[in-house]
Amino acid sequence: MKIAVVGKGGSGKTTTSAVLARALSRRGHRVVALDCDTNPNLGLSLGVGDRETERLLTVREQAGDGDHAATWDDILERFGTDAPDGVRLAVITRIENPDPG
Repeated sequence: MKIAVVGKGGSGKTTTSAVLARALSRRGHRVVALDCDTNPNLGLSLGVGDRETERLLTVREQAGDGDHAATWDDILERFGTDAPDGVRLAVITRIENPDPG
């Protein structure tokens, strides 16, 4: 299952995403939360803390235009971290040519 949360600024997208991610993970689902926002704060809402959220943002900003991750495992290894309740979080800029399904 893939869930995307979209809406205008200040509508609660980040909070809703964090609650959904943690609730689904607590129920035994494998959850990968992707923060593609220009102002990424999902790490804070998921509970990874200021330092780790800032580290992920720095890694994202240091990645050059040609520095792409080819697979989900590569995305999570390079741009991800473990969040509470078994959620994996990655802060990314965009997804190009995603695999269907």
